Amino acid sequence: MANSFDSAAAVYDETFTHSVIGKLQRGIVQRHFQKILDIQKPKTILEINCGTGEDAIWLAKQNFKVTATDLSEKMIAVAKTKENQHKIIFKKADINELPTDFTDEKFDLIFSNFGGLNCLSEIRLELFFKNAAELLSENGHLILVIMPKNTLWEQFYFLAKANFKSAFRRKKHPAIANINGEKVLTYYYNPMKVKNLADGFFKLIKLHPVGFFVPPSYLEPFFRNKHRLISALSQLENGIQNRKSLSRFSDHYFIALQKL
Repeated sequence: MANSFDSAAAVYDETFTHSVIGKLQRGIVQRHFQKILDIQKPKTILEINCGTGEDAIWLAKQNFKVTATDLSEKMIAVAKTKENQHKIIFKKADINELPTDFTDEKFDLIFSNFGGLNCLSEIRLELFFKNAAELLSENGHLILVIMPKNTLWEQFYFLAKANFKSAFRRKKHPAIANINGEKVLTYYYNPMKVKNLADGFFKLIKLHPVGFFVPPSYLEPFFRNKHRLISALSQLENGIQNRKSLSRFSDHYFIALQKL
């Protein structure tokens, strides 16, 4: 798994972080996240699968104590080249080994963005919720951005191209995702499945669509120079942010859970 994302590290910011679509989707996530941060005021934050550190740096700029982890050493290496990275504790860590990696630490909030948990099978995901609950302080929060099964953009796009296999690929369990030429097993979960797997450890407090009107990032080449169209889609997206029923039809969804 690490090697798959190592190969993407050098181009990840170019192809997603700094892309038009990537910025829009991250902006949606950060607006929802900011509301929780403003209310809960966590002192310590653990980020899972931090990638090139964009969110960790955003959090560190707000003076949160951030520990950012990833299995890919090359992703972390890219993150360490960025401005303000010195405020963050970066650590190579396996999402499946969290209790071992943090034996004596507690965090007020755990965060994972843009499908970081979609690499986990159902059994592994349920174990993750158990481990996350152990790492969180009392009433701590778990903030996740996950890819669902029923993304309408993807279905319409591939059906229009008569690519029926790809149109419904997210319904396979697991599916195969192409990460910079590497094949990665990927598991897609609708929000209620995540809620059910987390039951006993967490309760659901927030759910929002991310990318119902704003398209998936692989459509960036088409939308990059269509400023009016992408602006219109962004405005439509802003108008449906409280329609949590649309979350399972979006490219991602933002789900906030609180430790029981």
